[in-house]
This record gives sequence, C-alpha cells and structure tokens, in this order.
Amino acid sequence: MSEKPSITTLRALKASGYQFKSVADELRQNLLQAIANNQPVFEGVLDYEDTVIPELKRAILAKHHINFLGMRGQAKTRMARMMVELLDPWIPVVKGIPIPDDPMAPVLPQSKRLIEDLGDETPIDWMHRSDRYVEKLATPDVTVADLIGDIDPIAAAHKGTGLGDEDALFFGLIPKANRCLFVLNELPDLQARIQVALFNILQEGDIQIRSFRFRLALDISFVFTANPEDYTNRGNLITPLKDRIGAQILTHYPRSVEAGMAITRQEAKISKELFERVSVPEWMFRLFEQVSFEARKSDLIDQRSGVSVRLSVSALEALYAQAELRMAMNGEKKTHMRITDMLAMVPAITGKVELVYEGEQEGRQTVAHTLINKAIRSCFTEIFPDPERMKRSKEGDVYAPLLAWYGQGNETDLDAMASDKEYKESLEAVPGLRAFAEKYGRSQGEETLALMEFVLLGLAEFSRLGKHLRNQEIQLSDLLNAIMNSEDEDDYS
Repeated sequence: MSEKPSITTLRALKASGYQFKSVADELRQNLLQAIANNQPVFEGVLDYEDTVIPELKRAILAKHHINFLGMRGQAKTRMARMMVELLDPWIPVVKGIPIPDDPMAPVLPQSKRLIEDLGDETPIDWMHRSDRYVEKLATPDVTVADLIGDIDPIAAAHKGTGLGDEDALFFGLIPKANRCLFVLNELPDLQARIQVALFNILQEGDIQIRSFRFRLALDISFVFTANPEDYTNRGNLITPLKDRIGAQILTHYPRSVEAGMAITRQEAKISKELFERVSVPEWMFRLFEQVSFEARKSDLIDQRSGVSVRLSVSALEALYAQAELRMAMNGEKKTHMRITDMLAMVPAITGKVELVYEGEQEGRQTVAHTLINKAIRSCFTEIFPDPERMKRSKEGDVYAPLLAWYGQGNETDLDAMASDKEYKESLEAVPGLRAFAEKYGRSQGEETLALMEFVLLGLAEFSRLGKHLRNQEIQLSDLLNAIMNSEDEDDYS
C-alpha cells in the first residue's frame, strides 16, 4: 500500500495542484497507463485474454457502466473486484462527512455548507482505493431504502428537526458509495420496482427518497453481474435499466480442457506440502478436468443452470484429500494418484449440478458416476488404441491377451484405500499389463501403475471387461461372467 498523503486542509490540497477526476476517468487513465507500461491487467483471469478482457478494457475506456452476463462460476465478481486496482491509490475526501465527498467537487449539501463555513481550513482526509469498493448481492428482499435511503425519525428527533427536514434523511448503499466502484451481483433477482429506482441514478444522477427529490451528482461506476435471462424464473433484467448500462459483456466457461486445467490448478486450495507428497502425471489432470466438460454436454444436467468451474476445483481438492486420507490410514509418506481416487469426486459433482427430470430419475450419484465413466472413455483413446476398433482390426486385437486372462476366471480388485504396495500387487498380477502400459503410455516408474489401472478401467468403459463398484472398491472381471453373475445393486458402471 502506498503511503497516505500528509495533506490535511483544503488550502494545502489546492496548493498541491490536485484536480478532481471522476471514478470513470480514474479507471480509464490508469488503464491506459498500465497498457503503456506493459503492466499486467486482470492477471490470473485465464482463457479470457482474447474474448472478455478486451471487451472489458474497451468498456472502461468508454467510461461505461458494465454488466457481466454469464453463468455461475465464470469469474464475473472476480473481474469486478480487480477493477479496484485501476483506481488511484488515494483520493481526498471532506473529513467528518458520512459519505465520501471530494473537496474540490462536493455533491452533498453538508459538504458544501462546511466548505462555505470553513473555507480553506476545511479538514481533509484520505481514502485508499481498497475502501472504495462496495458490493451488494441482489435478493428479492432488497428495498429502495437499502439502496437509496429513507427518512430516519430517530435522527430527526435527536437533531430536533422535523421529518420533512433534509437532516432527517439517511442514505442507502448507493449514495454512500459516492467516489466508489459499486457492484450489484445477480441483478435480475432484484424486484422490478427496485430496478426502476436505479434509472435516474445511472442516467441523470438524481435520487428520490419518499417526498424528497433532489439532485446529487453522484460519482459512481456501476458494475452489475447477471445470469442469462433464461437461467432462472426468479426475475429478469428490465429493458429500460438494461438500456442505461453502457456495456454488456458475455462471459464463458473454459473453451478447452487445457484452459480448464490451468484454471482449476490455479484456484484449488492444495498445500505445497501435499502437492509434493502426491504424484500426479499431467494426463491425469486432463482426465479429471474432462469430467466437467462431460457435465457441460450431458443431457441429464440442466445446461441453463450451467456447470461451474467450482466443480473442477472442488473435485481436485477432494482427490488430493482422498490421497492424503489413504496415506494417513496406511502410514505412508508419499503416494501417487489413482484412477479409483476419482470416486472421491462424487460429492463435489452431486452438489454442483442441477439435474433435468431424466437425471433426477437416474439419481445424483448415478449421474456423477456416469460423468466419471464418460471422462475415462473420452480420454482413453488419447493414449491407448481404440478398443472398439480393435474388435474389428484385421491385424489383431492388441487387448486380446489381457482379456484372455480374465476369460480364464481371473479378477482384479482395486481398493481406493489400499496401500500402495497392495495396489501395485493387484495390477502386477495381470500378465502383460505393465508392458502394455509402458509401450503405449511411454512411461516409467510410478506413473506406469496409474496407466495400468487406466487400461483396465478403460476396457470396462468400452464394454470389454465387466466392472462392479462397491463403496470404495472396483472389481474387474470377464464381461460375460460379470453379466451373468451381476447382482450388485451398487453397480454404477
């Protein structure tokens, strides 16, 4: 934080050469300065570099009020909060006034009277940009008094004035946000009659509190966030208000799995120590992220509601927690992530998606397992030969030796909570599995074990092996035997 200026009077402020700038001008000039100096702006907001960020920069340069329109988990509020960094570090305000008011361009009658009485001796205070951010979540119970203000009979009685006196007024959040950035989240949830109260503030700058109507040239830059209008039936953004917002910027989910991976790893709260203790190959991060991409195209999930990036973040945190729990239970210091650890993603998925009727009929857990299975199937052929094509291959099925072993009545049990030693023994018992994983996965060491597991679970998703799930254990066997013997009610494969 830069040092607070030492100026304390209006006289000294005038002598310093200070000139009033509106909030919109501050944002504009500081953005241009940052661009000229090649300084990063909105750093860490990934995958928006050539879509949302340029539109946001143009809106700031145009001095527009902004509405971020997009589904949940698309960094709308984050970008609004980051705009604070484009404000001047410190601005002067009239000391002793309840609303931030610039001494060189006061808008409140109280400020004007104080400056008229004290002149150049008017006391000055300084406000840091971190205090110039006001955020409000729009809910149906928000009132005009909350946002604009009302008459305060207690203040009137205390001051000995009537209810019709100007000093009997108390101001709501918006007037108190003078000289600030005001963010109103989930704007469509605001009742239509409350949205109407914003008309004049955005356009003319005057406000009306009950019988009082007076002009306050409030200096505020507004940022609104909203979900698409068909996202919910709770409310809509009324057209006259939309017309007064200069820029409507559409946000989006990650456009590629790689972008999603980068965002997830950036946002996941995983300690450095745990990150170092759990080995995770790059292809597994891609597999984990694919679950969210499968959810965003699933017919079982309400796509109007969206699938937040928070699903991927929570899922990755749960995966590391699963690995940490296993280490603690088995007295191990290090481990490597497994495909079976993806069972730990289920609670993160079920709490983050809204299901359509068909999904509700299937059940939330079943839908979650279906998404995980589809992600495995989708990513499998990026590393290994397509099992379906191998069935028809004239050159022979490369999976035949592995399947033949299971055809002899052998089974593999993969317990998510088993020790690394037990896990390795289960996989090494399958003849030729390690050599197959090393050949096609081009890997050595611990990563090979995860690839060996991936081979088996991938074959199950392509219906070449049978799979039964019971709690934290997956049993793999010959497909025909599995079908004939299947009585497991908890089978989500």
